[in-house]
Amino acid sequence: MLKDQGYPLSTVCELLELPRSTYYYQSVERDESELEDAIEAVTGKFPTYGTRRVSKQLGRPPHQMVVNRKRTQRKMRENGQLVPQKRRKRPTTDSDHPYPRYPNLVKDLEITHPEHVWVSDITYIRLLNGFVYLAIILDVFTRSIRGWCLGHTLDQELTLMALRAALATNSPQIHHSDQGVQYAANSYTGLLKAYGI
Repeated sequence: MLKDQGYPLSTVCELLELPRSTYYYQSVERDESELEDAIEAVTGKFPTYGTRRVSKQLGRPPHQMVVNRKRTQRKMRENGQLVPQKRRKRPTTDSDHPYPRYPNLVKDLEITHPEHVWVSDITYIRLLNGFVYLAIILDVFTRSIRGWCLGHTLDQELTLMALRAALATNSPQIHHSDQGVQYAANSYTGLLKAYGI
């Protein structure tokens, strides 16, 4: 528009809602080889350091560079130097208990119909300031949830409430779970036996 049509720069910039300085801006590619070398040296010496610690080290001798964390993070991401974060896991299975252990009935079993096999497990859900636990019972053939319960504690009542909810509408031939204390407890196995499972 400026060259072909002869419009003034101020009119074109006003039409595009851009400042006039945008027209004159020349991007300058920054030489970041010094920063990359310094990051390489720090991560070589401290391989478990994340972006915060690497940025702090860059400000110390021998590097003494002024660099913010976002820039460090960008360079480390570009060069594949980011350390994967280890998420803290909450244990949900306690297999050290005095209750009897039952054989695995579903190994190599062909599941052919609904209510043939139910599986159950406990997981945790991370919240802003803590965890809640979720116990579920799933029908393997239909992949539908038969019962569930959400709670703040990892006790036997959590799994029992999920089982009671599931048994209110259906009953399986086989119930499969891990050998954790919540599933091996007499109250849980007693309820299964009462239903002939």
